[in-house]
Amino acid sequence: MRYTGAIGVATAVTAGLTACGGPASSQGASGGSGAGGDTIEAGLSYPLSTGFDPMITSGATPYAANMHIFEGLVDLDPATLAARPALATKMPEKINATTYRATLRKGATFHDGSPVRAEDVVFSFERVLDPENASLMAQFVPFIDQVTAIDASTVEFKLKHPFALFPSRISVVRVVPEKIAGADQKGFDAAPVGSGPYRFVQAVREDKIVMEAYDRYNGPHPAKAKKMVWRLMSDPSARVSALESGRVQAIEDVPYIDVKGITGENTVESVQSFGLLFLMFNCADERFADKRVRQALHYALDTEKIISTALLGNAEAASGYVPPTHPDYHKAATVYRHDVAKAKKLLAEAGAGKLSFTLLVTDTGWVKDIAPLLKESWAEAGIEARLDIAQSPAQYAKVDKGAFEVLAAPGDPSVFGNDADLLLRWFYYGFWPEKRYGW
Repeated sequence: MRYTGAIGVATAVTAGLTACGGPASSQGASGGSGAGGDTIEAGLSYPLSTGFDPMITSGATPYAANMHIFEGLVDLDPATLAARPALATKMPEKINATTYRATLRKGATFHDGSPVRAEDVVFSFERVLDPENASLMAQFVPFIDQVTAIDASTVEFKLKHPFALFPSRISVVRVVPEKIAGADQKGFDAAPVGSGPYRFVQAVREDKIVMEAYDRYNGPHPAKAKKMVWRLMSDPSARVSALESGRVQAIEDVPYIDVKGITGENTVESVQSFGLLFLMFNCADERFADKRVRQALHYALDTEKIISTALLGNAEAASGYVPPTHPDYHKAATVYRHDVAKAKKLLAEAGAGKLSFTLLVTDTGWVKDIAPLLKESWAEAGIEARLDIAQSPAQYAKVDKGAFEVLAAPGDPSVFGNDADLLLRWFYYGFWPEKRYGW
């Protein structure tokens, strides 16, 4: 299912929330106490599930924070996903089919005051490309052969083969200071240092992330508030209460049941996201190695009922990997629709007529709301599912140990980029299929 997100509420900050992140504090926030110099306080629904090292983090909340703390040579506009220069003075220059050059912004500094050097850029790419570092970003830039510092402010890239999307794709690599990240990776992961408009101040798991405007930032997207405090509130009612009490100015992931009740100075905005609810199977388990069992579980789901009941209509059934509005959309050859008879037939053919398993579910508000209806749909097809609902870090710890059968969770790789090659690589190349579901 495609989840319509983020539902965001903003009081002093207008429309300032991303699907998995925080306020658009260096983009277009305006009005009220959140703009022009004070503090933006926002309630976020996702926990602090990992550290902040941009080489390895994929957690929604730390990744969102990194969009403010770090820069790439190129960044993506958080709303349109259009590529734009960040640390580079302009988009990388194409020298020939397999050579590009980029020039660093004059006077750019890291948050410790040290200058951003071409050597830091080289280090940042090399650590991502080093297989020993198991960087999640490496799968997006396999075409890079060599990165070289031509002088103090110029970097040259040699590619293994021509790749037309090079100028925008390198946005997945954030530039880090070699002397800090190279000396103590674990310390850097806990207390990141970048060159972005905000510097990291504090992170308290289950509580908050604090950032302050970096006064020496000289890039194209300066901070529009002196300070940001992101309250980590996985409980939906807590976020709504915090907004209504004035503790925070904005929240994301508004419970659908509360949307109509949010009035007064607060406004609600709903936008379509790429966000997918997916089922992931442990294919090392003989039952789920048979694709007919996986297909049966999809056919057994009453998706339209789930959308209308749990999400109050704020989603649509997926008909392809990307939404119909995406330029690379193609309707899938097989679109799963509710068909209990077909589900039973497939299970029988696979010899799994009395299927029983434990479904891991992340405790994201809207996903947790869906879980009972997944169980109910499967029960109608004679399938028994036991629900195990917990925070994402706990569930993925089980997944990464191979100690799971089926997982239901949300996913949105469009935070990394919007081209079809990148979006497909996240779930179907490298880490996920090789390390998680053994596809």
